[in-house]
Amino acid sequence: MTKPSLVPFLQFEPTLFNWRNEYVTRGREITAALINSFMIAGGATLVAVSLGTMVGYGLARFRFRRWKNKDMTLWFLSQRFLPPMATAIPFFIMMKTFHLLDTRLALIITNATFTMPFAVLIMRDVFKELPVALEESAWVDGASRFGAFWRIMLPLAAPSIAVSAVLCFAFSWNEFIFALILTYKNAQPITVIIAGVEHTQGIQFWFVATRLLAAILPPAILVLTVQRYIVRGLTFGAIKG
Repeated sequence: MTKPSLVPFLQFEPTLFNWRNEYVTRGREITAALINSFMIAGGATLVAVSLGTMVGYGLARFRFRRWKNKDMTLWFLSQRFLPPMATAIPFFIMMKTFHLLDTRLALIITNATFTMPFAVLIMRDVFKELPVALEESAWVDGASRFGAFWRIMLPLAAPSIAVSAVLCFAFSWNEFIFALILTYKNAQPITVIIAGVEHTQGIQFWFVATRLLAAILPPAILVLTVQRYIVRGLTFGAIKG
């Protein structure tokens, strides 16, 4: 009879068996899932931040009459309260109609749809904080409105754009519901692969731990890389009425 351990979570024998078994024997599956996650999260972030920045600038600098600016801002804000499962079946039918099931493009479109409100709300308030006199000076010097936006406003808003990109990337990277519904083989991201660690004897938690660590590292590295922009960007991006 073995003597019981006094401190079970400290008295253990370190081993790399699970890592070798997971990434040597099943390395292709994990690598493909990580590549899918990178492509999906990166594509969704690029679309959401690009469109969200332009929409935020429009809401900050223009006054719309048919749909008021405040109403459009509240509409974007309401998208964050919409339960994702309420749109799961419509998205599935739409992707099936356009033959996009089990493709990265389907998840890029879906994730960009749900993460773009972050970029819109943050960038709207960022551009409202930046003085209009900077653009007017550029107009006097002969720049067009787009030229002033591209050469003056975007560089000044770079920290907040970085924050928007980090938020959109993190939410797209961690998305599970639509990835489970819209993919089944070729385009499965790492979140679906983690959830699939199940055996006839139950959940294999040791393999879950190795896959979770592989899924956590990329967003963590991204945040550490752009952390100097986060505080300033979030300060500019405080949501106001």
